[in-house]
Amino acid sequence: LLISSLFAAMGGLFSISMPCDQVVNQVSQYLCTHGSYIYSLSENLAALQKDIEVLKAKRDDVQRKVCGEEFTGRRERLSQVQLWLTNVLNTENRFNDLFSTNNVEIQRLCLCGLCSSNVKMSYIYGKRVVRMLKEVESQFSRRIFCVAKVDEMPVQPTIVGQETVLERVWTRLMEEGVEVVIWVVVSKSPENHRIQGVIAKKLGLEGEGWDQKNENQRALEIHTVLKRRKFVLLLDDIWEKVNLKAVGVPHPSRQNGCKLAFTTRSRDVCGRMGADDPIEVSCLEPEDAWDLFKTKVGENTLKGHPDIPQLARKLAGKYCGLPLALNVIGETMACKRTVHEWRSAINDLSSYAAEFSGMEDEILPILKYSYDNLNSEQVKSCFLYCSLFPEDHRLEKERLIDYWMCEGFLDENQSRERALRHGYEIIGVLVRARLLLEEVINKEQVKMHDVVREMALWIASDLGKDKEKCIVKARGGLCEIPRIKNWSAVVRMSLMENEIEMVSGIPECSKLTTLFLQKNDSLIHISPDFIRCIPTLVVLDLSGNSSLRKLPEQISELVSLRYLDLSWTCIRRLPLGLLVLKKLIHLRLDYMKRLKSVSGISKLLSLRKLQLLQSKMSLDMSLVEELQLLEHLQVLNVSIKSSLVVEKLLYAPRLVKCLQVVLLRELEEESHRVLAFPGMDSLRKLIIRMCEMWEIKAERKTLSSTQGFPNLSSVHISSCNGLKDLTWLLFAPNLTSLEVLDSGVLEAIISQEKATSVVIPFQKLESLRLHNLATLKNIYWAPLPFPCLKTIHVTECPELRKLPLDSQSVSRVEEFAIKYKEEEWFERVEWDDEGTKLRFLPFFKFFGPEWQQYNDFNDKGEDSHYYLTVLVNLTKLDAIIGVESFPAC
Repeated sequence: LLISSLFAAMGGLFSISMPCDQVVNQVSQYLCTHGSYIYSLSENLAALQKDIEVLKAKRDDVQRKVCGEEFTGRRERLSQVQLWLTNVLNTENRFNDLFSTNNVEIQRLCLCGLCSSNVKMSYIYGKRVVRMLKEVESQFSRRIFCVAKVDEMPVQPTIVGQETVLERVWTRLMEEGVEVVIWVVVSKSPENHRIQGVIAKKLGLEGEGWDQKNENQRALEIHTVLKRRKFVLLLDDIWEKVNLKAVGVPHPSRQNGCKLAFTTRSRDVCGRMGADDPIEVSCLEPEDAWDLFKTKVGENTLKGHPDIPQLARKLAGKYCGLPLALNVIGETMACKRTVHEWRSAINDLSSYAAEFSGMEDEILPILKYSYDNLNSEQVKSCFLYCSLFPEDHRLEKERLIDYWMCEGFLDENQSRERALRHGYEIIGVLVRARLLLEEVINKEQVKMHDVVREMALWIASDLGKDKEKCIVKARGGLCEIPRIKNWSAVVRMSLMENEIEMVSGIPECSKLTTLFLQKNDSLIHISPDFIRCIPTLVVLDLSGNSSLRKLPEQISELVSLRYLDLSWTCIRRLPLGLLVLKKLIHLRLDYMKRLKSVSGISKLLSLRKLQLLQSKMSLDMSLVEELQLLEHLQVLNVSIKSSLVVEKLLYAPRLVKCLQVVLLRELEEESHRVLAFPGMDSLRKLIIRMCEMWEIKAERKTLSSTQGFPNLSSVHISSCNGLKDLTWLLFAPNLTSLEVLDSGVLEAIISQEKATSVVIPFQKLESLRLHNLATLKNIYWAPLPFPCLKTIHVTECPELRKLPLDSQSVSRVEEFAIKYKEEEWFERVEWDDEGTKLRFLPFFKFFGPEWQQYNDFNDKGEDSHYYLTVLVNLTKLDAIIGVESFPAC
């Protein structure tokens, strides 16, 4: 039966006329060779499966090595290596098809595996198994001597200082045995056809018919191959979302072990691509930046003169760790061997960097991609406006938006709240595009990278064609107004932070809309002729000119003026000419220590925002009356020194709606020992110093648990020796910063006896500072959840033994710290249970003597803003006291 079955399966290979012994011999040979396809099938299948696993392991090793070399940019794969990888892929696919029916074939075997119920089918299947065994052995035995070759053109080496980032990325991508890595440079426009072509070439799908297929057909073919592979798809330099489904890429997931990685300059793109844990490639640290710059300049140049290394460090420092600029400028300076050339380079890059070799050709156009990708001309105008400020200048977000409003970038017909929201949205767009950098500590500030600023100035000057359109000489060491050939072309001018003494006549500047003259400490005089030459001025900032005592009456001729900042000047009275400016909407008079009166301010009929914090002239009864005449007033920031004025102000409903920042100081009238606040929707910051009230309370007839002070984010209370609690804070649900200092009778922040509301306080609190509170016993009588809390500062609070914490209180412990100064207090802290103690002990940080420095400085009163700045610079702390206490900082 076996012989006849084999004879039939083999197609009748024996001749009837052959002698019997020859037939027997031939049958025996076929049984030994071809019969083994059947009776050795199980053994052959097991061997094939084992060999395939070994081949796949070798393939993974080769693939990992090749991809590692390609990922770092050092080498590229040989064609023979790619051919081997493609052959292994094809072999594996055919094995999968063959092995998918192995159970059926095994079940056909009979007679202890010596025969089959369908000999022909078993013979054919067994023969395929044996052939594949030989093919796999051939693929496995092939020696791969070289998996990559050096590129013919030199490539960019691994960036100095970014090795750790690359290692993190590589580890994350390769952690699950990736089989194939596909790298596609996408750039500005994600064209599906081109992306599909790169993927097809990598997978060996290209052929004569590939280009004739439509996009859907190509996508289907790519999807068919990739769905059976563990792949990593690298999309380099993307500017908008890539539709993976349209390309044919299966959705990567933890289940299928596939991964998608992409590089982009836009956080918006990260969101649209579904990146849940992006890795930010930040600028280099100073020493890494110096190492990169040194490499590009070369040792011979650096040794050309003893002064060159120091000048080189200064030059490298200008680019704040941006590798692109360090590379280009370093290569440019490599041939500069004299001190004169280096000093000239520093001077050129400080005055107008776009003219420096390599900037306009290699650096600025690349950065301009981010600008070009902004979604509207409005956003672009707002961005370019940020370049008017000096290098490393920290821009307060709301002040920046105020400039934009007055310049007309934001719709002036909408409400201020809508305009503010729109302004914050634009800042968000610029931050996500990495054109502005949000400050790590103070989230209300942003700044520009120096090279991005140079790019913005270049664009503002029509790519260098009209350099006098935007004159920026901020922090330029000027002692006088710069000489300009074509004053009629100037639209914006920034001369802030110089040493200009006199501002005198210039040729008529008919297009000038913005003039920044703030922080010229030597400025003592602005001539009437100068004012007459700038008739179209919209924004004038004179803040921080501490020697300026007078403005010319001719300011009345600035009929288009909408924004005027005189804060931190020594002007004694406002010129009468100022009061006729019918378009003025923003007037800032903060910290004017000699200002005696603002009488007549009600004549500024268009005024929307008035700031009067910490000036000599505090809010009085007559000013309250005048302010009520300003029909368009929307924001009012004031200092008050009289309880009677507080009462009159708080019961002027339209003014209460405008209050944003309020400073109460030295309120001592005995008849007003209880300060009752009505609900104030607009109030953001409240500062109370050296007041003698016994209690602060919220008037329940004007608020409920859902009203009160919904926008109050910062409260600072100091030297108020009558207050025993601050229970009214229950009605400030969005409080983020609370400082309570120097009180001899305060017993609790929230009193259990007075807290009749069920509101859970401090859900948005980020910072709590308590100092010199001799009788303070508790913050809250029970543990609280603190979803946002980052720091608790406790100094000289001897009776505060328990903090309102339990093991579940703080959700983001990686950002949390409890800072203290006295070891005795730390040792006496009491805990509800051992779990809470073990959770929070690691986050206690000794604060040192800096707090006392702050306390000494704070006693200086008027100059506290200066000492605060010095102290933060010296100690490098996150903050000693929040800027809420000194709004001008």
